[in-house]
Amino acid sequence: MRITLNGETTELKTALTVEQLLAEHDLATNKVAVERNLEIVHAIDFGNIVLEDGDNIEIVHFIGGG
Repeated sequence: MRITLNGETTELKTALTVEQLLAEHDLATNKVAVERNLEIVHAIDFGNIVLEDGDNIEIVHFIGGG
């Protein structure tokens, strides 16, 4: 299965939820914003949304600083 992740084609061996995709990339679910096919994915839904072939995923990781 292929998805586009932050502008790059990525091959997935199995279907993943958004939550599983974030875990594979060591991203904390409370420190990211996720967009799937131009729609914001609410954090409460990360474990319920299964990625599909052709999905376009954008992940923005928040970094604190001072």
